[in-house]
Amino acid sequence: MNTRDRLLACLVAVCWGLNFVAIHLSLEQFPPFFLVALRFALLAVPTVLLVPRPGVPWRWVLGYGVGFGVLQFLFLYLAMAVGMPTGLASLVLQSSAPFTVLLAGALLRERVTGRQALGVAVAIAGLGGIAVHRADVDGGALLLPVLLTLCGGLGWALGNLATRQARAPHPLRLTLWMSVVPPLPMLAVSLLVEGPAQIGRSFTGLGTATGLLAVGGLAYTVLVGTVLGSGLWATLMSRNPSSSVAPFSMLVPVVGIGAAWLLLGEATSAAELAWGALVVGGVLVGSTGSARAAHRRQLRRDRAGQEAADDRGQHRDQDDEAAADLAGAQRL
Repeated sequence: MNTRDRLLACLVAVCWGLNFVAIHLSLEQFPPFFLVALRFALLAVPTVLLVPRPGVPWRWVLGYGVGFGVLQFLFLYLAMAVGMPTGLASLVLQSSAPFTVLLAGALLRERVTGRQALGVAVAIAGLGGIAVHRADVDGGALLLPVLLTLCGGLGWALGNLATRQARAPHPLRLTLWMSVVPPLPMLAVSLLVEGPAQIGRSFTGLGTATGLLAVGGLAYTVLVGTVLGSGLWATLMSRNPSSSVAPFSMLVPVVGIGAAWLLLGEATSAAELAWGALVVGGVLVGSTGSARAAHRRQLRRDRAGQEAADDRGQHRDQDDEAAADLAGAQRL
């Protein structure tokens, strides 16, 4: 990855870190499954009417929508609704990064360099340190919310692989058309599990402070979390190896935990900040190594191309000389 792509990946991490606070606010008003359906329906309708098709095989659109849109947010929203703390959710969901690297190696045969592996290991150590510290402070996280969030991370990883395979010429179009997949299955799940009565009650009180904050949080998740964040992420995935992009998601909990502390009053500490710095360090180690390796590969390709061009030019000169000699001999 080049410097511009690394900065864009960091911007995505900020957008997604704040997204957890927005989700928390929305879940104060809406039931989780219906909230997922509503989130993507607000994107799906204008997408079908106004956005050109993404120009990739539909299996990758479906795979991206099921993995990133349905599985990730079904499990994440459910986990947060049943008690997963906002900051801790932003941490555990980043299990998508090692899931992506492992699945990319196993299914796509992507090569992971030693430096990338070291960077991921360091970042995972930082994430683990934050998790252990949170468990000690909170007296131990409930197992079910953690497992649900891990399932969301696996769904995100599957969506990453579909995005990588799609190699969309217009990544934002792919992101928007992905939003067409989740609304109907999530609405069906909501009607079966939450019921029409609970859905109807969620629209009462929208003029209250809680309701307005919920609507604002929903707008953030749609416009910033999905359109901006996911659009940039799809762009990065389309032009870089999955194993280079995925580790940047480990920066999300640093933002998420800080935002939860500042905006929701969730406690943080110097220890968590130190572990978060380790996460940042791991991402930098893995990404800078991959950027240098990619630069060296590009230089080798350019050098080989130049040598091939020189060889072709030399052959043309030799052919021209031979033709001139033949012409001279014929005149004699």
